[in-house]
Formats: sequence, C-alpha cells, structure tokens
Amino acid sequence: MSATASTATIASAYDERYRHNVGGLADYTIYFLDAAGSVSSWDAAAERANGYSKSEIIGRSFLCFYSPEDRAVGLPERALATARLDGRSQSEGWRLRQDGTRYWASAIIDAVWGASGDILGFAVLTQDLSERKTAQSELQQSEKQFQLLVQGVTDYAIYMLDPGGHVSSWNSGAERIKGYTDCEIVGKHFSTFYTEEDRAANMPGKALQTASDVGRFEKEGWRVRKDGSRFWASVVIDAIRDGDGRLLGYAKITRDITEKLNAQNALERAREELFHAQKMEAVGQLTGGIAHDFNNLLTAVLGSLEIARKRAADGQDITPLLDNAIQGAQRGASLTQRMLAFSRRQELKLVAVDVIDLIQGMMDMLQRSIGPTISIESRFAAALPLVTSDPNQLESAILNLVVNARDAMPDGGALVLSARPVKVGPNDASQLNPGGYVCLSIEDSGQGMDAETLQNSTTPFFTTKGVGKGTGLGLSMVQGLMGQSGGKLVLRSFVGRGTVAELWLPVAEDGQEKEPAPSDAPTTSVDQALTVLAVDDDALVLMNTVLMLEDLGYTVVEAHSARKALDVFQSSGPFDLIITDHAMPGMTGSQLAAEIRKLQPDMKMVLATGYAELPPGGDEKLLRLAKPFTQAQLASVIAKAMTEPTALN
Repeated sequence: MSATASTATIASAYDERYRHNVGGLADYTIYFLDAAGSVSSWDAAAERANGYSKSEIIGRSFLCFYSPEDRAVGLPERALATARLDGRSQSEGWRLRQDGTRYWASAIIDAVWGASGDILGFAVLTQDLSERKTAQSELQQSEKQFQLLVQGVTDYAIYMLDPGGHVSSWNSGAERIKGYTDCEIVGKHFSTFYTEEDRAANMPGKALQTASDVGRFEKEGWRVRKDGSRFWASVVIDAIRDGDGRLLGYAKITRDITEKLNAQNALERAREELFHAQKMEAVGQLTGGIAHDFNNLLTAVLGSLEIARKRAADGQDITPLLDNAIQGAQRGASLTQRMLAFSRRQELKLVAVDVIDLIQGMMDMLQRSIGPTISIESRFAAALPLVTSDPNQLESAILNLVVNARDAMPDGGALVLSARPVKVGPNDASQLNPGGYVCLSIEDSGQGMDAETLQNSTTPFFTTKGVGKGTGLGLSMVQGLMGQSGGKLVLRSFVGRGTVAELWLPVAEDGQEKEPAPSDAPTTSVDQALTVLAVDDDALVLMNTVLMLEDLGYTVVEAHSARKALDVFQSSGPFDLIITDHAMPGMTGSQLAAEIRKLQPDMKMVLATGYAELPPGGDEKLLRLAKPFTQAQLASVIAKAMTEPTALN
C-alpha cells in the first residue's frame, strides 16, 4: 500500500472517532503517524503550530517534536507503546517547534486499526496550552510566595478555619504566639484559644456567625496560649466563599497586642497621676490663697472685737469697731460664695442695677482696701442706664479688680473708675449680642502684664501673687459672672503702662425688677410668739442662732444633734418651727426633716447649710437658709416659712 493510500485509510478509519472526541476543542492540530511512528500526513494548522512545512516533515519520526530530555528517557516510545496496548495515550509536556522554541502541549495519540485488527498507524491530536501553563506557573509561584510570606510572618497568627471552625492551616506566627505546632492544632476547634468564660458565653460561635452573616468579625479580647497564659489579642475573621457564594471557611488573623494594652494602661495611669498632681497643685494654691485671704479677714475681725471688748469695759463707743468686724465677716462670706460658685455654676439673681449708686456706696470700702498711697478717681457720665447683673456678685467683682490693681501698684499710683454707655451692632466684632451696654472700666497705672500672663490671667488657680497670696480664682469668677449675665470681661495690659479691666454689662429691660434697698434691720411679718427648735452640732453656731432667735422674741429650745432633736421634738413639744443644720454626723438635717414629717407632716422647717447644693437624696422642698446668715436674713426666712403653705416646706 502506498503512503498516500495508507494515510487515507488511517484518516478514514479515524474520522468517526475524531469527530466524537475532539470536535469540541479549539486551537488544536491533528496529524497522522504510520505504524512505525513516522509522520504520514500534515496540514496547514500543523505547519502553523510546529513550523515545519509538509515537505520537511513527512516521513520523519515524530520524536523530533519531543525535547532531548524526554527522548533520553524514552517518553515518545512509551507513548506509542501505550497507544498500541490501550488504544490511546494522553499526556502534557514540552514540545519543540522547528526553530527550537518550546510550547506546552496536550497530546492525545490514538491507535488506528484496520479491518483485520492490525495497527494501521496513529492519529495525533495536540493543543497548545502555553498560556494556561504560564498562568498556572504564575499562580503556583504566587501561591508559593504567599505561603512563604504567610510562614515568614511571625508577628501575626495567620491560619484558616473550615466552615465548622476547625483549624485547617497554621503559620509560624501562630506557633510563636500561641505555642502550638501545626501537628498539634490542625483539626482542632479554634475555641481552644478562648478563655473559659468566653467559651461559656459562646463567644467563638458568635464570632463565626457574625463573620458568616456580614463577612467580617473584628474584636479585641483575652486569648489563651498552649501553656495557659493569657494575652490581649486583636482578632479579625473573614468569611471565604466561592463564586457561587458557598462558604468555604474562614481566614483568621490574630495579633498579640498585650504590649500595646500595657502601654495604654501605663499611659492612663500616667495621666491619672498627672491629673492628681495637677489637682493637688491646684488645691495647694487654692488653700494657700484662701488661708491668706481668711487670715487677713480674721485679723480684722478678731482685732476689732478684742479692742471693742476693752473699750466696752471702759464705757466707750464701740460701734465703729463692731461695724469693721461685721464688714470683715461679710467679706469672708463673700469669699466663701466665690468658692461655692467656682465648684458649681452659681444661680445669679439678676436685677436692674444702678452702677453709679453701687460704686458710690462702695467708695469708702474701696479706699480702705487700697490704702493711702493710691488715689481713686471716678469719671461717670451724667446719667447711665440701669444694667442687668447680680449686685452682690458685681460688688465682689469690682472689689476683686480694685484689689488686683492695688497689688500691681506696690509703690502707689492712681486708679480711675469710669463708665460709659455703648451700643453694639449686629456685625460688631465684640461677640456680644446686639443692644445697649454700659462699659465699666477700672484702670490702674501699675506694672502691667506681659502677653503670656495676660492670656492666662482668667485661668482658674493662675496667679502671679506668689504662694499663699491669692486663690487665683478672682478673674475667672469675674469672667464667669460677666458670661452668665450676658456681658463680658475685657482685659488690656502692657508692661510698665498698667492694666485696664472693662466690665461690659447689658442694659436692663424696661420693667425689670430693681435692686432692693439695703437694710440691716431685722424685719419679720410674724407677730405671734413662736416656739422654735434650733438644731446644730457646732456649739458656737448654735449659740449664735439661739441668741438671734431670742432677740427676735421667740422661745427657743436647742439640740446639738439630729437624734437629740428627735427626742426633744417628741418630749418637749409642741413646736411651731424647726431650724436645723444640714451637715451633721450620724443623721443629716435632710434626714431629720424626713423623720419629723413621719411624726408631723405639716411641721414648718428650715434647712441651714453652707453647701451650694444638697448632696443626692436631699429634700429640695425644704426652705433653705444659706450660711453664714444675718439676723435680717433669719427673720426673713422665718416669715416665709410661717406664711407659705406647708407643702413648700
């Protein structure tokens, strides 16, 4: 049989099998070999794929398509032997083109038998898979690099979980952090790393459920190593799904951040220690300043009273000395109120105030406060509108600014008090609400302040007067008063040129309540004789209260504790009124009031207290009498207690 006839016979015999097996493939070539393995047919597709022309390849052994290393191990011969024995051989490997270049091919060799059962030859089907091979190689290289990367990371535990939460991979970082080798942990449930309390709360299950539902779980918490020790971990769990959304497992990354936690805790402790140190420094400055101010006041009070006692024995007039002692005590009460206002936003009693009348009424006190080496000059407009402010707090603010000016002029100087009306428009840069204001100015010719001192001057506890010579609260209190009353404090100062302090006070509205006229005379609308139970654990305060009440014409029974007062109330009554201190050991005044109401619900009661507000649980319905109090204030609160309905007491 000729070669052409033989090839035609082989092709005809293979035609049906060819269509059945390779009809769906693309980018393939097919050629035929005779029974000895030499090429017997060649088409254009084979020429394009391998580079040989038909005249160059027909009759040559198909071994020329194989690499030298494959020929050296007899791979082509084994392929034909397998095809003879099994009817087909199939493999992938490198093949050679005519120019020596290689390509990755999938090769199928089918044996073709004749009608008598003898082998006529072979049909060879090849497909160029170089691109797929390159992609696979790149993927394998990428996977290898990724594995090297994962295994090389020792600061993170990176591992996989199956859908049930069992460990399926383990990196060196996981072994370093958690202590398990891969053979010890792979296949075990990841809840092994959780604390007993977290396992009892099903935290592992909740973590996986969250990752499954939303795709990611992230949290910090305690985890357990193989040796039982705990570490603070940052944990991230990502759900891994295939293209159809089916859950394949979880990628888990754990980082030991115990050092970070310890550093945060150390920082927090340092902050607390710093805050405590700052607080203690502020308390030291505060107590030193208060001690200085109170010592000055007590010197005036004690000195005046001591001289008054001596002069009283000689029958001399002691009224000026008593007035001086009372004034010193009133200034001490004002200082206490400043402290209470600093610790709690003080509720101001804003009324219409005449600035000129207020300052004129203070002039004698101001002159005594600054001494003879400093002159005071006042410059006021002929008429000023009334302003909105708390008169007592405004007096305290003015006195504070004047004393500051005095301290800035140790060698004497001039102090000018002036006031002028000012209009503030809607686009004014003063940051005040539009309207009318009175600018009250206090100007000294003292040492002045540099820019840094001026900037810090209103900061609480900041003072330039030295330890024990000021509370550092004066200007901050003035600023607070101005802010609460709708105005503002403006300070201007230059070293060697003095300081100007301006109080911008809003003009009072028409019909606003005016400042009541001052009166020290005790007044009361209660004419009937009252029996009063006075309660206070401080003997001096109780004695003073009793004397004031008796001077008002009341019958007084005293008790030195709340429990004693309960006994007296039940054994020595009836009483018309109870005046009790609040802060007493064993039982407070508020608690005493609650017990009294159980016995007599309509009992009239007044709570005397030096606190700005009652502690939690205090009876807010009780009438309050702020300590220290004058006889006039005592009489006023008694009148209010006896005339208002009991429900308000």
